[in-house]
Order: sequence, then structure tokens, then C-alpha cells
Amino acid sequence: MNKFDRNFWKERYKDHNTGWDVGHASTPIQKYIEQLTDKELSILIPGCGNGYEAELLHKLGFKNVYLLDIVKQPLNNFSKRVPSFSKDHLINANFFEHKGKYDLIIEQTFFCALNPILRKDYVKQMRNLLAKKGKLIGLLFDFPLTEQGPPFGGSKQEYINRFTKYFNLNVLEKAYNSIESRQGKELFVIFEAD
Repeated sequence: MNKFDRNFWKERYKDHNTGWDVGHASTPIQKYIEQLTDKELSILIPGCGNGYEAELLHKLGFKNVYLLDIVKQPLNNFSKRVPSFSKDHLINANFFEHKGKYDLIIEQTFFCALNPILRKDYVKQMRNLLAKKGKLIGLLFDFPLTEQGPPFGGSKQEYINRFTKYFNLNVLEKAYNSIESRQGKELFVIFEAD
């Protein structure tokens, strides 16, 4: 199975093979962001891609937003599109080696892009990066896991099994407001660190 390493993603951006990029913040995440009131929250978006959720947060006045991606191209794309965003908050690094503490982490097509053998490590790292009572929010795909991907699928039961050891699963339900191409295939999640 492909490692989906830095070179793999570099090629995907170079070839404009970015089917996950919908060109705007995903509707369920947008609705969540719009109800946030604490502009001081420290927020991480790992595997951020072109960072539309970060752009929305920035427009709404959130100051402590950090984007992390293993390749530079999407960070460069974001920086050109949103030049007023702090360059110091653009992190070109491997998620699994990243250190820090955040109040909120936004999951948007990152989990499904990783080789499924990394899922256990993903859950542990997410917990490590969240402050006490911090939240992991976002979307996880709800369709059968196959060897073909990314994106790789998953199920509600798998997520319950994987995340309950490290998080309180406050919300894990079908997203009612997914974009049309993902209708019925996404679960909206709010997982809270103990």
C-alpha cells in the first residue's frame, strides 16, 4: 500500500489532482465556526490543504489559527490568497512530529487521506495536541473502508472503537448539511479531550 508521503502529496498538488478541495469551507464546519464566540481560541488545522476553514476563521477575527501541511504548495496557495494571515502560523511539517497544545483542532479530509495503518497514531497524536477540554471537531467519512484510496472510508462503529479511549464523544452523527457530492457519506464529530 502506498505510503502517501510528502512526495505523493507534492505530486498531487503539482498535477492539480486535488479532488478533496471543494473551493470553500465545508458547510458543516462553516456552521460550527460561525457559532464560536471566543476569538482567542488556539486552533490547529492539520493536513489543511488550501485552508478555506482557516480563511473563514481569519475573516471572523480569530487570531490564533495555525495551518499544518506536509507539503508547502497548499500553504503557499493560502498565503497568496490571504496575505494578511501571519506567515508564522503556516507550518510545513509532519503532523505526527508536531508539538503544541490547542483548544480546537479541525478535521477536514485529513484522517481519510492517511494510510489506515496510521489511524491509531492519529488518535493518540490528536489527544496529545489538545489542551484539557480541547475539542476535535469536523467530518469523518462514513463509507466502507477499502484498500483503494485516498480517501479511505470508515464507519461510526470504527470511530467509536478508536476514539473512546482518549475522548468523550460529544457528537458523532450523520452530517445533515454536507455538500451535495458528500451527502450521506459524512459524520459530523465533536470529540472532547478528558
